[in-house]
Amino acid sequence: MKKIVITVIAALSLVMTSCFSTGYGNTGYGNMGGMGNMGTGNVLGSVLGSVLGNILLGGMTLDQSSLLGNWTYAAPNASFTTEQAFVNAGGATAINQLASSLASNYKAMGINSTNTSFAFKPGNQFAAQVHGIPFNGTYTYNQQNGEITLKSASQTLKGNVTPTERGMALMFDAKQMATMLQKVAKVSDTQAVNAVSQLAKSKDGARVGFELTK
Repeated sequence: MKKIVITVIAALSLVMTSCFSTGYGNTGYGNMGGMGNMGTGNVLGSVLGSVLGNILLGGMTLDQSSLLGNWTYAAPNASFTTEQAFVNAGGATAINQLASSLASNYKAMGINSTNTSFAFKPGNQFAAQVHGIPFNGTYTYNQQNGEITLKSASQTLKGNVTPTERGMALMFDAKQMATMLQKVAKVSDTQAVNAVSQLAKSKDGARVGFELTK
């Protein structure tokens, strides 16, 4: 089964949840900016829109040429490796909970569109900054399943890339995400880092990370 497979029915369920449970039914997802200056309501609206885009494009992968370019952090992103994992975790409710929790923890860390970005270059080179800390090296990308490996002089991270409505999502499992935030980004808020790691661990097959836009 392809990576990051989620159903359109879940998308509709998530929209209903966002409208009636969180009160952000009027928050559009066609113009979601970075989180740096956003209030809590706008942050959650942005997150839900990001997840909706990911659901609608579930199971698809970017080709190598589409991966190239400069990508800027736009919002948190959460997904599951298989449709079965998504269903077992609780469906749209689980996605909603993951995304909302990521939003508050990323905000606590200070991650925003001005200090987190990724540039993928020809020749399998990448240049990134996470929480304002440079992270450069080489990458390998498997277009068939969306798996990506980022390798610097001191760290190797393995994650998944999938298209979203506004760009792409770069996601990791619990261990890799903790490494990204604590060792690569040198986030000093260990409580927030641990919370994000536990989120990824809490649901079998869960992946957490960033939605990026060009």
